Amino acid sequence: MTRKKVLDYFTIEGTPGGCQDWLPEWDMNMGGCAAVTACDTCIFLSRLDEKFWSLYPFDPASLSRSDFVKFASIMKPFLTPRYHGIDFLETYICGFYDYLRSVGNSSLMFEGVSGSVSYENFSRAVMSQIDRDFPVPFLLLNHHDIKFNDFEWHWFNLAGYEDTDGDVSVLTVTYSQYRWLNLRELHDTHNERKGGVILVKSRELI
Repeated sequence: MTRKKVLDYFTIEGTPGGCQDWLPEWDMNMGGCAAVTACDTCIFLSRLDEKFWSLYPFDPASLSRSDFVKFASIMKPFLTPRYHGIDFLETYICGFYDYLRSVGNSSLMFEGVSGSVSYENFSRAVMSQIDRDFPVPFLLLNHHDIKFNDFEWHWFNLAGYEDTDGDVSVLTVTYSQYRWLNLRELHDTHNERKGGVILVKSRELI
């Protein structure tokens, strides 16, 4: 039996989501992935419900690369690139909360789910979040499998899943591209220190 859910993710000038390569500031271009996922999440939610409109300072119905670059600069002080990257879920959550306070929006809550939890609990959390129509920011740290090299020490968003009898693939969004990856393989990094995911929740639904 197969279950599949793909979010109605936005496009900017024909490509899905924002792109780190668009950012002109060298530190954001090299290490702004956390800020990019937060920007994407804010844009997605601003298009989802009017209670999230204040999360995005421009017109969510008319997206452009230039506006995304400006938005990334606004987000930068809250999720500033640093030498080791934003490599803890707690750092990401605190920065995102600070951004929410800056725009006067208290409609969201965040919960981190570490990659150290069992795969069953991890996959359940990811699919449940997507079922609620929320994207899932994902932090992958070091991974033993070279096929994930492009995703190592990197934040990206999940925008869908397909579950076939427990074999789960997830739809990643990063660098304005979609790519399906096996969730069990993503989770099984073979490293002691794990990344994890951020569950974004509407306070009204809690």
